[in-house]
Amino acid sequence: MKKMIVLAALMLAGCGVDGEPVQPTGGVNVILSSSGVGLGANVGLSKGPLRVGLGL
Repeated sequence: MKKMIVLAALMLAGCGVDGEPVQPTGGVNVILSSSGVGLGANVGLSKGPLRVGLGL
């Protein structure tokens, strides 16, 4: 039951019921060099001046 309540709260927060929704960001990088090909990815969230991200 607690999991359902938490899931419902996250869904409401994600759609903007409690204010402006959080905007997800993401990207993929491909790097070509003489030593080979490199791949990278990043994901993050942005709300106003606050940004949180993770790069791989």
